[in-house]
Amino acid sequence: MAKEPMLKFVSVERDMPEKRPPNLRANDFQEIYAEYAEAKAEEQASRCSQCGVPYCQSHCPLHNNIPDWLRLTAQGRLQEAYEVSQATNTFPEICGRICPQDRLCEGNCVIEQSGHGTVTIGSVEKYITDTAWENGWVKPAVPSMERKESVGIIGAGPGGLAAADRLRRQGVQVTVYDRYDRAGGLLTYGIPGFKLEKDVVMKRIDQLAQSGVTFKQNCNVGEDISFADLQKAHDAILIATGVYKSRDLSGPGAGAKGIVRAIDFLTASNRKSFGDAVPEFDSGELNAEGKRVVVIGGGDTAMDCVRTAIRQGATSVKCLYRRDRANMPGSQREVANAEEEGVEFVWLTAPKGYTGDAVEGVMVSKMRLGAPDATGRQAPEIIDGADYVEDADLVIKALGFEPEDIPTLWDVPELAVTRWGTVKADFQTHETSLPGVYACGDIQRGASLVVWAIRDGREAADAMLNQFNAASAVAAE
Repeated sequence: MAKEPMLKFVSVERDMPEKRPPNLRANDFQEIYAEYAEAKAEEQASRCSQCGVPYCQSHCPLHNNIPDWLRLTAQGRLQEAYEVSQATNTFPEICGRICPQDRLCEGNCVIEQSGHGTVTIGSVEKYITDTAWENGWVKPAVPSMERKESVGIIGAGPGGLAAADRLRRQGVQVTVYDRYDRAGGLLTYGIPGFKLEKDVVMKRIDQLAQSGVTFKQNCNVGEDISFADLQKAHDAILIATGVYKSRDLSGPGAGAKGIVRAIDFLTASNRKSFGDAVPEFDSGELNAEGKRVVVIGGGDTAMDCVRTAIRQGATSVKCLYRRDRANMPGSQREVANAEEEGVEFVWLTAPKGYTGDAVEGVMVSKMRLGAPDATGRQAPEIIDGADYVEDADLVIKALGFEPEDIPTLWDVPELAVTRWGTVKADFQTHETSLPGVYACGDIQRGASLVVWAIRDGREAADAMLNQFNAASAVAAE
């Protein structure tokens, strides 16, 4: 019997133009939406209490001037609101879409704390920046003077791109080296398009290229170019590779066909949206259509996987997590969105093995929460005799990411790393054990949020500029 997809997302304007009222033009939809969005943004912005202690700002990793640009938005001064937002955030339209505001700014809004519902800060941030793009207020950086210093950035993710923007605005010569065919890192290939439209990312990358940043794609450091050669070519190096090594599953049958990594599943879906040829998607290997999908993990990547699987037409989607809902590391807003779309969360469960040469099921152990572990979270414990099997045609491993062994891959054993494998660097200057070599983002702090990578990239760029200026001052004496 053919398996029916659980949900299909339909746009009247896109998928059923014949249903559109005959007197309503296509662009009327956009006009109506624009009027609604403007009114809604002004309404939400006007709810900001302009409190004396802006917890929203202090709980934002970038310390964005949120009350100021909310006030300007409420007054209809959108260009000024954008300028204030852009002053502290390199990519406000991206953070407005994907930041876990419920854990950061919105979760600490005074109005939210008083029980009246938060100001929708993220949506307003997205709106004012989208408006800025539409009106041509976002322009390539034009430095007042060109500098002789050159920086090589390894990795074109949010940290590397934020640093490139900061450096280029000061006239530094910047080259970004990236292993993939498109810049953006996880912004491009890891985060689904329904959360972060890819044209939004590509616009920023184009802006950086127009500002004079040189991108060298399909360039794998350690293979296509050595780290030593990069050091010779540049005055400073920034390591911004992110972390891409997936944590793995164990247990009987863990190598069965149909058990795939989250990054592979999400990358295939995103490549398909670009119009790329993706044989693994077309063959069904990395496509959830018509399948019973089980995602293992409880972070934001797991949420991306379950919601992508639904959009691909999965028969069912279940998410197994070894703790309960209250202890889930991912955004509670994302969990709620997934539930509304039809995902079933199976709390307090952990895989112990897999059935079938091509996976047919996940052998599951039921768990309970015991004593707190070293982090203060209750440690999960197996309940003896409560095992069962979850049927599955596709199992997606979303257990988080770890750093690659960079010192070995790049033949630079003197580069110090932590016991977790992340690059050891100062958390203010971001300089590593190698003079003139810096690190930022996930490769320094471990898998984290895009907004933290942006902050790290900006800080590392500022530290490099301080070093260049100090060296120039000494040379001038």
